[in-house]
Amino acid sequence: MHTPASMVTGIVFAPLGLVLVFTAAITPQWREGRARLGAAASGSLLRSGGTGQGMGARSGSAEALVLLRSDGLWESCLQVENSELKQCWPVAGLYRRDPRVRLAQGLILTSLFLCGTGIVLACIRVRCWTDIPLRGVAAAGGLLVVTAGLLSLTALGVYSHNLARLGMPDPSKVINNPRVHHLSLHPAGSLYFGWLGSCLQMLGGGALLFSFKRPRCPACPSCPKLPVCPACRSCPEITGQPDTDGHEVSC
Repeated sequence: MHTPASMVTGIVFAPLGLVLVFTAAITPQWREGRARLGAAASGSLLRSGGTGQGMGARSGSAEALVLLRSDGLWESCLQVENSELKQCWPVAGLYRRDPRVRLAQGLILTSLFLCGTGIVLACIRVRCWTDIPLRGVAAAGGLLVVTAGLLSLTALGVYSHNLARLGMPDPSKVINNPRVHHLSLHPAGSLYFGWLGSCLQMLGGGALLFSFKRPRCPACPSCPKLPVCPACRSCPEITGQPDTDGHEVSC
């Protein structure tokens, strides 16, 4: 039978949004920073990582190193610029204890759960297997998907607004640090994946919400005051219409 365009749009965009938000949640590229280390710190780092995989620099080098730092919600990574040396670890320290990071983690997890639940509910009757589909079930799933999109947008907004201050110590301690001269932080790829996924969740959930609205059944030409549903075949004028019209109305 014919499936309404709103249901098709919702059932396509909602899973895409879920996949993008999930990808953003598990990847450590919510923000990126670059810091230049002095010669002393560079030599110490090279000597400690000289046996690492792909490390081609010499421990005697006195050149300053440029470190690329990336943070996600659950993982952080550090990589030497123009080198294959990279190390990742679970978030820890001030960054992990930052209440704004913990808030973003909780909102993203709740968003993923609600979006997945909404997609399952929508799939129960997203296709018109019968003449009278359960539109309320699909629409309720759309409401959950919209709520998930709002939670994702809130988490991304909180993180983006405080991006440069998350997990950072007192500014005086950073200035007095002789090893790290400057650390510039900016949004990274995972954050953009999250924004796109949240927008797709909102679009897909909004499309599923249109399932609340039932189409009007045509009135019987012989009895204008008597509404007739396509499931009822009591009206000969409607019974004689092609089946495609009945499918369009029933869905």
